[in-house]
Amino acid sequence: ATRTKSADVERADSGIGQMPARKWRNRASETLSSLQAWEAHRPCTDCGERDLPVETDVQNCNQRRADLCEKCRKRRTERKESVLEFVNTEASYGEDLRIIKEEFYLPMQAAGLLSQEQLLGIFSNIQELIDLNENFLEILQEEIDQAFDQGDDDLMTVCIGEVFLEFVNMLPAFQTYCLQQSSSVNMLNALEKEKELLRIFLNVSQNDNTALRRMNLRSFLMAPLQRVTKYPLLLSRIIKATTEYHPDHGSLREAKSRIESHLEHINMKTKQEGNTWTLRSFRQDSKKKREVINIEMRETALKTVGWLREETRFVMEGSLQLAQPPDGQWVKKGSKTLKFQNMQVLLLVNMKRVSESSLESAEPGPVKDAVLVLIRDKNNGKFHLLREPLRLSNCIVSTDPDCDDTFELIEIRREAFVFRDSDRARTHHWFRQIRRYSRELGSWKKRRNALPNIMISTPHTRP
Repeated sequence: ATRTKSADVERADSGIGQMPARKWRNRASETLSSLQAWEAHRPCTDCGERDLPVETDVQNCNQRRADLCEKCRKRRTERKESVLEFVNTEASYGEDLRIIKEEFYLPMQAAGLLSQEQLLGIFSNIQELIDLNENFLEILQEEIDQAFDQGDDDLMTVCIGEVFLEFVNMLPAFQTYCLQQSSSVNMLNALEKEKELLRIFLNVSQNDNTALRRMNLRSFLMAPLQRVTKYPLLLSRIIKATTEYHPDHGSLREAKSRIESHLEHINMKTKQEGNTWTLRSFRQDSKKKREVINIEMRETALKTVGWLREETRFVMEGSLQLAQPPDGQWVKKGSKTLKFQNMQVLLLVNMKRVSESSLESAEPGPVKDAVLVLIRDKNNGKFHLLREPLRLSNCIVSTDPDCDDTFELIEIRREAFVFRDSDRARTHHWFRQIRRYSRELGSWKKRRNALPNIMISTPHTRP
């Protein structure tokens, strides 16, 4: 009987008594209620708001984790439609390019209706545009297919902006075609009046060829112009439906800015050549004007270094003040003794691609070369180089604590330059970027902390 009572007492309170046990059960119940309440008001995965309807069914717990608020659900639907519109219209544009080649160019060439020079004058660089469209569309379609295969029915993992920036080299191809469009149409009009066989071929093709949808050659030749001017609108729709927290949001805005700047650049070139037509008018703000100037400088820099556009990265570009000290004692006297002049500076890096495939072009290989291109401020409508590019593999970049508003670049066995920006923080950023690539290049980069194996005067050298 005694053993049974002891067992009953031990089983009743487990050594902690009835009151503590009741408080513990109440606290556990309150905690469970709080967790359930938090789950019921779990924030939207896109915007973080908590306006989801309250759910009490335990079976819907997992479903609530993936739920979105009504605003974000609608936004995702709009984004998916905009992404698909971008891809589908790119495919339709590619079909028009194929028609230009297969239904006009090749038959006219095979029949000998026009000479090769005349064909080139009318169709310009249409083959280049076809190749770019095929590669661009292939990557876009792979992005869509991969998203669906992974269960991403909303296409949230599709990054149109990043893909567009990887194919930014198609913009100069559009520029070449657009600038020749006026002369192409004039040549076609003249040849159609001159050659009766050509006129008959174009009329029969328009009326009897069902693939042309009763459109004439001039309408199809306008396809690249219409496509390049539609990119900003399509990108704007995707941007509007993409939350700012999405990883592609910044790339989408940059892509839109790049295409608009190129359109402005094409319009400017068109006016310079005396043509009256323009692609599209954009708001003339200072940012757009600066970007157009940057495009001109990039073209000048690329022609100077002779690199392939798809292997070139413009790491930094902008205005810097430059001085060439007569001796190495300027540090003791201070930078005020130097005579600075304004200069446009571009830091270009030549990257070796891992693969020739456009799909892997986002993964650059090692740095092959890096240069600084120094361009004088625009004079008489043209840019002029100060000198040949500075190859960072032959340069030492240093700074001094006593002159922290400047940095020095010494070209081995040649010249020395002192640079500074009006903003000290930006001066330091320029210094870090240039020093980074100068250390990565050169046969001496692994010796003496990236200093060349030559005699350098100690007072003039700064770490």
